[in-house]
Amino acid sequence: MTVFAQLSDLHLDGGEHRLERARRVMARLNAMPLDAVLVTGDIADHGDPAEYAQAREVLESPHPVLMCPGNHDVREPYREVLLGEAPAAAPIDRVERVAGVLVAMCDSTVPGEDHGSLSEGTLAWLDRVLGEHRAGPAIVCMHHPPVPLGIPYVDEIRLFGEEGLAGLLARHPQVVAVLTGHAHTPAATTFAGLPQVVAPGVVSTLRLPAEAAEVIDPAAPPGAALHVLDAGRLTTHFRTF
Repeated sequence: MTVFAQLSDLHLDGGEHRLERARRVMARLNAMPLDAVLVTGDIADHGDPAEYAQAREVLESPHPVLMCPGNHDVREPYREVLLGEAPAAAPIDRVERVAGVLVAMCDSTVPGEDHGSLSEGTLAWLDRVLGEHRAGPAIVCMHHPPVPLGIPYVDEIRLFGEEGLAGLLARHPQVVAVLTGHAHTPAATTFAGLPQVVAPGVVSTLRLPAEAAEVIDPAAPPGAALHVLDAGRLTTHFRTF
């Protein structure tokens, strides 16, 4: 049994309010016996180096922390401050093997835009790393959901060109799920015949149109998803803190 925590959409802005919410979540996750913590984007709110310095501090953990950027992130300071690498504008794609599970963290951002897309380079990279790891299960993570979720504000800026990803996943049956953020709401659906799970937002929660006229609920508590992978089956539990 492997247990991953997933958090998303911290939107750290240099202030104390959002930092306290993120600290609250991480304090609880750090006390759990997890195999890794997955962070699916929008770590910073404006992509400023000072925001990434906050993130570097708050995301400190005894567990491996795997990250991918979101549409509010900026690749150059993200690389320099969070990853300790030279700044560069290329997609930030990373892969790790945790407890026998391949976790692919894909960059679905389009610089300067809010919607998402996977570049040809990212798709080729993902196809290659999945092809090199066929013996065990794999999880694919990115910021933007590749399907509509019923929240018009989010659906207008979801991942587009998803057909390429769907075709790629069909070639790799060891993939057990696609995990995303971006929507600031705990949600579960399907994509390409796989579970597609959306993590809650740390900074806020977005409501469905049927719930309220106001889309954003900044008072809802921050949350995270706990993913239990057992015998190739993913079970997700949502928690608020």
